[in-house]
Amino acid sequence: MIYRTIASTAQRDRNFFLSLINQSATLSHLNQTHANLIRNGLSTDLITITKLTHKFSDFKAISKAKNLFTSFNNANPPDLFLYNVLIRGFSRNELAFESLSLYFQLLKDTKLRPDNFTFAFVVSGFSSSGYEKVGVLLHGHVIVSGFSSDVFVGSALVDMYMNFSRIGHAYKVFDGIYERDSVLWNTMVSGLVRNCCFEESIRVFGDMVARGTRFDSTTLAVVLTAVAELQDLRNGMLIHCLAVKMGYHCHEYVLTGLISLYSKCGDVPTAKLLFGLIKVPDLISCNAMIAGFCFNNENESSVRLFRELLFQGEKVNSSTIVGLIPVSCPFGHLTLTCSIHGFCVKSGMVSNPSVSTALTTVYSRLNEMELARRLFDESPKKSLASWNAMISGYAQNGLTDMAISLFREMQKLDIHPNPVTITSILSACAQLGTLSMGKWVHDLIKKEKFESNIYVLTALVDMYAKCGNIEEARQVFDSITEKNVVTWNAMISAYGLHGRGREAMLLFDQMLHSGISPTGVTFLCVLYACSHAGLVEEGQKIFHSMVHDHGTEPLPEHYACMVDLLGRAGKLEDALKFIYGMPLEPGPAEWGALLGACMVHKNIDLARLASDKLFAMDIGSVGYYVLLSNIYSADRNYFQAASVRKVLKNKNLAKTPGCTLIEVNGFQHVFTSSDQSHPQAAAIYAKLEELMEKMREAGFHTETSTALHDVEEEEKELMVQVHSEKLAIAFGLLTSEPRTEIRIIKNLRVCVDCHNFTKFVSKVTDRVIVVRDANSLLDHDGGQWSQCVFTLCLDPLLNTRAMG
Repeated sequence: MIYRTIASTAQRDRNFFLSLINQSATLSHLNQTHANLIRNGLSTDLITITKLTHKFSDFKAISKAKNLFTSFNNANPPDLFLYNVLIRGFSRNELAFESLSLYFQLLKDTKLRPDNFTFAFVVSGFSSSGYEKVGVLLHGHVIVSGFSSDVFVGSALVDMYMNFSRIGHAYKVFDGIYERDSVLWNTMVSGLVRNCCFEESIRVFGDMVARGTRFDSTTLAVVLTAVAELQDLRNGMLIHCLAVKMGYHCHEYVLTGLISLYSKCGDVPTAKLLFGLIKVPDLISCNAMIAGFCFNNENESSVRLFRELLFQGEKVNSSTIVGLIPVSCPFGHLTLTCSIHGFCVKSGMVSNPSVSTALTTVYSRLNEMELARRLFDESPKKSLASWNAMISGYAQNGLTDMAISLFREMQKLDIHPNPVTITSILSACAQLGTLSMGKWVHDLIKKEKFESNIYVLTALVDMYAKCGNIEEARQVFDSITEKNVVTWNAMISAYGLHGRGREAMLLFDQMLHSGISPTGVTFLCVLYACSHAGLVEEGQKIFHSMVHDHGTEPLPEHYACMVDLLGRAGKLEDALKFIYGMPLEPGPAEWGALLGACMVHKNIDLARLASDKLFAMDIGSVGYYVLLSNIYSADRNYFQAASVRKVLKNKNLAKTPGCTLIEVNGFQHVFTSSDQSHPQAAAIYAKLEELMEKMREAGFHTETSTALHDVEEEEKELMVQVHSEKLAIAFGLLTSEPRTEIRIIKNLRVCVDCHNFTKFVSKVTDRVIVVRDANSLLDHDGGQWSQCVFTLCLDPLLNTRAMG
């Protein structure tokens, strides 16, 4: 009876203290409870101390939690549950190596064996640590211990691999777990969203629903982020309906996701309506509305809501600022961006990685690269997103060398890229034409297991095409099992770049039969291919089909492509008639395309008409003046040519100096006209003279019609003979292996003489020469130059190919 009373009292005391521990709202309360617990003789009670350790960890008083653990000894050892509680505490307090040390202590000093909770907690500690190798080592322990199919451990591993952007590894873990719960599915979906694999996340969510797995409001909120980023209104509305059906439509997180969805799809009124349904909007929902206004260029509304938050005494966070920064519509908002930047400096938020990344992105898009780089360099903690923003900024502004250099620096720091990094660097390789670098990135894609990412593969197709390897581009394209419209567009465009109009048309038909609906970009790619392959009738049919069969409204780019199609084929009067028949006012794109055709077919009258229209628009493009001057020179009207160049001088417009890049054995060499600076200049000029002798014997004649008129013919020949592309080709022949391809990139239009020179060199040396130039005649999308192809060789007997 006495023993029963003592036991009952002890049990009541334990329950009493367990209740006190649960109710402790502050660390001070918890310390007082701990003191009373010692006084009542429960300092070695395993259950009570375990609960206290757990609570100290939650209050981030991890040192106190650790002291409680060390109070146990061999006579009264801790059990596995207490080990797990402290490992969890270390992990949640970002003390990953302390949790690992305790895990090894468990293995070495006790007879206990870790369970699924042990592994889940210790793996979680390394999810955001950056120590990927340790995480992989722990995964090995999980497999050896027989917990590889455990759903709890699996969720931790998937989350860890997603944080390391090891999407392939995450899928392997996920696929190895047959009984998946909603937590694992949510982890997979949210991980894909974090890694910008939005389409994949929607597909996984679809599988989750199809399997009948119960989802919650958190799942819907995450997948709404994906559809919002894709601006996929149709799927977003389906998810909205699903939320209504399941009763989650009034949940604040879901409403916030819907606000983002409708905002990013341009439906601001619906977003405002949903925002009004929230009785007391919290900071998260306000952030979504601020971002929604900003995304739709309603910056006044965005700033107004931001000010209201400040007047209400609300403490804004980094998400508020990121939503306020005009990332999606930066043009014309440099002053606003600088003001936000100043606020961030004063409030200390400029050091936040997401804030500095957003500011870096805006500065890059506004071509304020010095400001962007300074902000990037000053960031104390650079996230992967900040590296991506800076690399992408360099690539988008044509500073491809800087983009590649920064990517290499990132590699040296052992920072693993994600799909966004890879697509940015592939874009840089495509612009620069560095095939060797592009192939190295391809190997990196295989190493990082990004081969299933459609955006990466599409960028890879584009890179190979623009670097001249159309066969490799097609191989990558064929390897993609589920192609989207962007992928089809990239391959159709690739054939157009290489002058293979028939293949482009065939691929377009295959795209239609596959059930993929073409977009305006698709039609632009097909028309472009037809134009450069001389397929006039086919191009006209495509244009008619675009309007009448597919209901796609032509944009200025489409009309310009049709003018180019007719003009290249010599149908200049038809091209002019087409321009006058346009339902909208012809702009620089259409008149510029006609002027270019006039150069090819030497039509002075139409050239004068087109140039008058262009100069009346006063767009300040040097290219049009130079083109008109060359047309006059070709017609031997040197007085008019000089007059045009005089106008150029009076307007202080300078022609961009021509230069040509060639890559040999992984090193890039740049040549300018009459360049003498190269260490092998003497050998290059000797080789060039040797080539000229062979080509003259083969019937080559120097084309000097566009050279300066006030010099002797012999001097004209010498002038065009030392153009940069000729020097680059001569260097390529000197330094590359026989029968290997020579690839060069010209920053300007290749002249007629260099066109013919390249064909003859290819013939007399039996070498494939790939040439790429930029023809800045089409202007669209806010002043960004459209790159056109200069087809070097229409003669199938010659081994010369073209790209652009």
